[in-house]
Amino acid sequence: MTKWEYLTTPLPPHNQTAILNDWGSEGWELISVTPNNQGGLIAFFKRPLEA
Repeated sequence: MTKWEYLTTPLPPHNQTAILNDWGSEGWELISVTPNNQGGLIAFFKRPLEA
């Protein structure tokens, strides 16, 4: 069974693509993006735990 680790990070409007590409290059897979209480966005990522 695969075990996962998770990460959340804010996505400021001025550099969303750079943030997504940075986390993706480190093996994080984007799960979802949701609005936060201040009108911004939060990204949720996961990646398999190293054995």
